[in-house]
Amino acid sequence: MLDLLFNGGEVIGFIAAFLTTIAFIPQVFKVLKTKSVEGLSLTTYLLYVSGVFLWFIHGVNLESLSMIVGNFVSILLTLVILFFIIKSKK
Repeated sequence: MLDLLFNGGEVIGFIAAFLTTIAFIPQVFKVLKTKSVEGLSLTTYLLYVSGVFLWFIHGVNLESLSMIVGNFVSILLTLVILFFIIKSKK
């Protein structure tokens, strides 16, 4: 496990994954608090979650723990936002 963590720059990968993933947390909290997705684009978030899903699959193929964890969490956070965007359109 430690070999996987420190092999091939995984530490840098985890730092990058952490920073890019937490970037969505304020948006998720705002959406949850206000129940408003005004100004958020469904297309943008659909494209983003599709790309992140492909990065997740790529991470699985590379056995890159940082790519797997970071992208999995990003998918979950993005799905929360997508849920509220789609719900608001009904």
